[in-house]
This record gives sequence, structure tokens and C-alpha cells, in this order.
Amino acid sequence: MTQDASPRGGPLAGLKVIELATIVAAPSAASYLSDYGAEVLKIELPDKGDGLRNFPPFKDEHSLWWKVVNRDKQLITLDLRKPRGREIFKSLLPHYDVLIENFRPGTLARWGLDPDTLRQCRKDLIVLRATAFGQDGPYRDRPGFARIFEAMGGLTYISGEPQGAPMHAGYPIGDSIGALFAALGVMVALWRRTAHPQAPGEEIDLSMTEAMIKLLDFLPMQHDLLGKSQQRSGNVSQYAAPTGVYRTRDGGWVSLSGSTDALFAANCRAIGREDLLADPRYASNRARCKNSDEVNRLFEQWFLLHDQNEVVERFQKAHGTVAPVYSAEQVVNDPQVVARKFLQSVEDEDFGSVRIPGVVPRFRNSPCRIAHAARSMGADNETVYSRLLGISAAEQDILRQQGII
Repeated sequence: MTQDASPRGGPLAGLKVIELATIVAAPSAASYLSDYGAEVLKIELPDKGDGLRNFPPFKDEHSLWWKVVNRDKQLITLDLRKPRGREIFKSLLPHYDVLIENFRPGTLARWGLDPDTLRQCRKDLIVLRATAFGQDGPYRDRPGFARIFEAMGGLTYISGEPQGAPMHAGYPIGDSIGALFAALGVMVALWRRTAHPQAPGEEIDLSMTEAMIKLLDFLPMQHDLLGKSQQRSGNVSQYAAPTGVYRTRDGGWVSLSGSTDALFAANCRAIGREDLLADPRYASNRARCKNSDEVNRLFEQWFLLHDQNEVVERFQKAHGTVAPVYSAEQVVNDPQVVARKFLQSVEDEDFGSVRIPGVVPRFRNSPCRIAHAARSMGADNETVYSRLLGISAAEQDILRQQGII
């Protein structure tokens, strides 16, 4: 890793990352590394830019999603499809530890940036390649977005009501899951490089669909050994009972969980039904799962007779496991969120300041902070090209006229 520390601090201060990626998944991976102190340089095509800039929601024609996903990054424009653009890119690589890209397999190689060329620029460069299905196999050239990963990775099939259509979540969670695996992969490769300084750089092949399959854990084993595919069960868990999302008297919603006998006892105390503890149908989680319809119905009926706040208070007193189902408004005003100052106000060039989620997890001895939301295209062209590469203002003007930057 380079020795220059990030002014933001964090355990990854000194790590430098180049990002050649668009939309959510791979850019989010780079952002997670940035959250921990890494310096991230994001490269966009001149004029075109990252497509996420055009994703809603918008405020005054500015994408709010873009501002969060690409927080704290240096932003430059460069066209790697042009020979001079590739030469500039290769001159940047020796200054960076990690390259993150999400082009279809073989794209960089067609531009003259094959793995051997990249290694010639920096022997120990770590390259993370994020694609829908991986660098090989019959699907390698297929494009992909979160709904593709979620659908073909098995998550969508098991989500939704039993008699209804398979359901996607209201947010492209497949992108975020893949991003976490990507960031983890980079950290593993960095550990190996630290332990073996003479080893060549690593090339990480991240299949976003495989990340989804990995997340679902035992489903393939269930198919192999039990001969069945997991089915949809709505908001009712197939692993614990009672569970569900229930309406309260005042129109609110609560989510109930709790798989252990101790938690079931606490939940029974919360609704004044300690008598259920003596019923053999509910004596263990295995028994409760067999009789989930009955026990879930008992709790459902009780919730309908009480307001949301009362439900939460009674369960808290009994040490039960129920939670109010929050809207975004409730999330940002929750006392716990407020007390821990998790939503941080950061600088923004369009709105002065905006609130965004802070860094997860927290590091006591190497605290992290986010400085600013994502900025306009090419915001750091002059700084990077002049200070890092020594390209004069006059030459930058020529490059700009040629559409290279």
C-alpha cells in the first residue's frame, strides 16, 4: 500500500483504489473501501458518465442515489477506448493498489488492457472483476443487474406470498450483497499481498449471481438431500414460530420473531398468555414450526386489539422480540439512530449538506468519517492530471477537445 494517509483517517488510510465501474454494485464496493479510509479515484467516460447519475430519486435534476453511492471519491473523466486515453490510464496504475471494474469479460483486453499489460504497469496490482455470471462459463457474456442476480440466484423464488408471484425486494439488494463480497475479496487479497510481498498481484473473479447463491446457504443442500426446493411463505418464517408481520389496532405494523424457548416465553408474557408454555404443541421451536398456523394466529389476534406503541412497550418490558416496521421517516427519527449519530451531515456541492448513513462497522481505535457526497463529472480532472501525472493545463485542453478527458 502507498504511504500517503487519507485526511479522513480510518484503517485503510494509504490504500489507493481505481474504479472503472458503473451503476451500483462495483461502485458500492469501492465506496465501502473508501468509508474505511481508502482513496478512491473513479473514472467516467467523458460526456456520458456513470448511468447512475440518471437514476431516481431526483432533487433539482440531481440524482440522490448517485450522491450517496459515490461519496468521497475523486472523479475524473477519461476515454480508455482511445489510444491516448489508455496511455494515460496506464500511467495512473503504478500509483494505485487496487483496480475495480465491472465491464463484460474481455472488454478491457479488447482495449489493450489485458492482465499481462496491467501487471506490467504494477506487478502487485489487485484487480476485482465484477460481472453477472463470472469470467467463464456459458453465461459469461450476458449482461446483468440486481434483479437478474436475485432471480437466478434463488432469492426471488422464495420471496412473496405462498399463492402469489415471486417477489423482488423494494431495493436492488443483489447489488449490495455483491458489493460486500467484492470488498471482502479485495481485503483478502490485500492480506495475502502483505503476507507475501513478492507474490504477483491477484485477479478476483466475482460472479454477482454466485454471491446470491452463496447468501442462501443451505438451499442447494436441501435440494440435494431432501429433494425439495424452498417455497414462498410470505412474512412467516419457515425456521421459527411464531413469526410474521402483523397489523396493529391503530393501523401500524410490527414484525415478530424469536426461535428459542426463552424468547417464546418472553413473547407469551408480553401478550399475557403464559398458559401457552404448558401446551405440548408449543414446547419447542420444532413443535411450534409444526403448529405455526395456530400459534401465529393467536399473536395476530392479540396485535389487532392493541396500538403499535403499546405493543412495543409491552414486549420491551417482557424482553420479547417484536419491532415496529419503520418507514424512512421513522428510521431517521428513531432515538437509537439519533443517539448514535449514525446519519451524518456531509458537504454537498448542490445542496450545501446532506444526511447519509455513516460507516458500518465502527472502529474505536481508527475511526472513519465520510467527508462529502458525490460530485460533478470531472470534478478532480485538474488535480489528478496536473499534480499526479504532470499534464499541463494546455495539454488538458487539447485532451478535452479530442474527447479523451
